[in-house]
Amino acid sequence: MVNDLTALPRLKVAIVGHVDHGKSTVLGRLMYETGQVPQDRFEKVQKACKEQGKILEYAFLLDALEEEQAQGITIDVSHIFWKTPTREVVFVDAPGHKEFLKNMVSGASGVDAALLVIDARDGVCEQSRRHGFLLNFLGIPNVVVAINKMDLVGYKQQRFDELEREYSDFLKKLGLKPVRFIPVSGLMGGNIAAKSTDMPWYTGPSLASALVDLPEPQRNESALRYVVQDVYKFDERRIIAGRIESGQVKVGDELVFLPSEKTAKVATIERWSAPAATTASAGESVGLTFTDQIFIERGEIGAHGESAPKLSNILHAKVFWLGERPMAPGKNYGLKLGTQNVGVTLDKITSGLDTVTLERRPLKEIERSQVGEVVLKLARPLAFDDFQRFQNTGRFVILDGDSVCGGGIIDDAAYPDLRRQLSGKPKSENIFLTEAAITPEEVAREQGYAGAVVWLTGLSGAGKSTLAKGLRRALHVAGVRAFVLDGDNLRYGLNSDLGFSPDDRAENVRRVAEVAKLMQQAGMVVIVSLISPYRTGRDFARSLTPDRFLEIFVDCPLDECERRDVKGLYKKMKAGGIAAFTGVSAPYEAPANPELRIPTAEWNEEQSLRALLTKLRDLGVPVP
Repeated sequence: MVNDLTALPRLKVAIVGHVDHGKSTVLGRLMYETGQVPQDRFEKVQKACKEQGKILEYAFLLDALEEEQAQGITIDVSHIFWKTPTREVVFVDAPGHKEFLKNMVSGASGVDAALLVIDARDGVCEQSRRHGFLLNFLGIPNVVVAINKMDLVGYKQQRFDELEREYSDFLKKLGLKPVRFIPVSGLMGGNIAAKSTDMPWYTGPSLASALVDLPEPQRNESALRYVVQDVYKFDERRIIAGRIESGQVKVGDELVFLPSEKTAKVATIERWSAPAATTASAGESVGLTFTDQIFIERGEIGAHGESAPKLSNILHAKVFWLGERPMAPGKNYGLKLGTQNVGVTLDKITSGLDTVTLERRPLKEIERSQVGEVVLKLARPLAFDDFQRFQNTGRFVILDGDSVCGGGIIDDAAYPDLRRQLSGKPKSENIFLTEAAITPEEVAREQGYAGAVVWLTGLSGAGKSTLAKGLRRALHVAGVRAFVLDGDNLRYGLNSDLGFSPDDRAENVRRVAEVAKLMQQAGMVVIVSLISPYRTGRDFARSLTPDRFLEIFVDCPLDECERRDVKGLYKKMKAGGIAAFTGVSAPYEAPANPELRIPTAEWNEEQSLRALLTKLRDLGVPVP
């Protein structure tokens, strides 16, 4: 097989289809008809087929493995190079049996287009639908559908039109429109490299022509994503080796590497067996050296600071599951994104999707070949992008032990970027912390108790404001200095510049947490009444006053909150006036281990306040 790599434009095409629908025959015939099969290999396969009493199997031209020929199936992902005068096509040949679908996830990853083969006689099967779903899931927009074995249905246009209509309707529901449908016969060679006289009713191009004319892959050039693969040391230089997935880098650029957040300026761009250059672009594998030595490892992602990927220890994603055992909440897995590897726990499944019928339904576990929308908790921060923005840094695989058991794409719209919060670094330079003239310890000795933070979290309508006001009054009566930081009130002043995007919600919590810390250090009991939907944000608030922090889960069922609807927000949401409503269309992460859970649908205000005062008494606050 010809594999003479030159500077021709390259296109990676996944070829998929049911194991019995003849995709290997189609590809083998294409290679043969276009002169890509060496004569000795052709003669070898021809002889083997004759000895077995078979007609020539064009599929065997792709791989001379005796095991494959004996079983009659393609057993592994392989790359087949097809060179034309104007471009080089690399076929990623992925198997079709369910037990080999996991190879398709890794094999189809990173491809630019797909060739999907359907048997004209058997028609659209469950596997055809799953393959269509998976190609769309992986973000492969350019799909050519070959209706194969037209010779077995008498080359009838009616049958071709039926299948084109049926499969087009299915793909349309996914939002995927194929480049074209082509009737072919892999065995007889019809419409493979040249137009078939047996199908004069078909006026489109041959399969070969359609593949050559596929659109060029769209590279996202707007932001740099440099995935670090290794670090080499030559003489006095440390060369960071990696691949540019998108964007461009040039000598003199300042890059930030995530998740370490180390920064440095590019000194040189190194290429292997190529002349030096001052720039490098998407698709290139290059080495970088820096003006200052930085110590980073495989797995980091380099970017320009103003357009860096997100950093978080929580992901909202869609997962296509391929494991033998169901994916279950609370179970630990491994996650691989680019060259990053991190432990991950399935926190919850928000919904499920049947990949054949496309029906949504709730799931307790994700079974094999099912798709679940999930929330994943990471063992450490991960650098990533929204899949819709950058595919290569927005998709991942899930490992159970050493085995690939699922693939996923990231939807980060529901969760904030925690880069600033996790780093703890101020944006400003040339600033210095000033020591307090009176320490919190001195304040506590003088007034007889230390300040504390009582953080009330829960859904809208759960009763947070009611409890906050009641607690402050009780503390006032007891002579304890206290103040309420109410979420709505703060949005009229301190946080009036913030909306309700995930990043704004996170910044809202961060600001309130910092104010609460200052007031606690001044000796006050600070009562925070804030939905604060993300655990990470509440954990950050706790980290500021770890020994004087009470997380209170004001727990009320959603239907009861909706029934109360004190502020009329649920009614407004149902009328379409609020797009991202916490607990309904935006996430709310209930506390895992709060100091106190108050079930307001069961307890009255007096019971709830008594429980709150008890917790404060345990912290040494003099309350009745």
